[in-house]
Amino acid sequence: MRFQRFARVVLMLIARLVLRLDVSGLERVPRTGRLIIMMNHLSWLDPILTTILIPRDIAIMSKIENFQIPVAGLLVKWFGSFPVRRGAADLSAVKQSVAVLNEEKALLMAPEGTRSRSKTLQQAHAGMALVATRANAPILPVALSGVEHFNHNIKRLRRTPVRVAIGEPFLMIPKPGQPPRAQQEQMTQEAMYRLAALLPPAYRGVYGDLSRATTEVTRPYVPPGQIS
Repeated sequence: MRFQRFARVVLMLIARLVLRLDVSGLERVPRTGRLIIMMNHLSWLDPILTTILIPRDIAIMSKIENFQIPVAGLLVKWFGSFPVRRGAADLSAVKQSVAVLNEEKALLMAPEGTRSRSKTLQQAHAGMALVATRANAPILPVALSGVEHFNHNIKRLRRTPVRVAIGEPFLMIPKPGQPPRAQQEQMTQEAMYRLAALLPPAYRGVYGDLSRATTEVTRPYVPPGQIS
């Protein structure tokens, strides 16, 4: 992760030149231990910005196509990423994700699986719930808005206002007797509503009706040594 730490310093300097950052909730980030960082996905900039803002060494789940780009693919790998095949059950990526977490490290995931064309939340996949329950890892929701305007603004030499809201970490709790697939889908829904609540209403997409949010299979994460 040495390259990531060096790159974080350089990229943060660049980010403050080209973005107007409004970041809230950094105090909620667990500084040690296994952690899944879940983000919404609007732009190619999302994982970079999330990684430089969160004060942890972070392994990043990234689509395999990124590793096939000359030079850039090498930088993606050095930055701490590992490949995942989209649109299929990639058991190798699941195993690597669990291994990262079992080493008490942080892992960045986008449950939607790809950038949103509508710039609003899409239906999420259940892979994050599978990884979280296997590794018994807390999840930290990170909601980004405004970053989708970066490409347009940078061409006009304008800084882009970007809001990053970090929510309370939480755990996924299996429901006794519930089939695994149904369990993962319910966990995914609850996690995505937690993420949606951090976003402006226009970004919430399929999770726009917060009255449908439940907390049957998720609960707040209490770090070891703290009293709940």
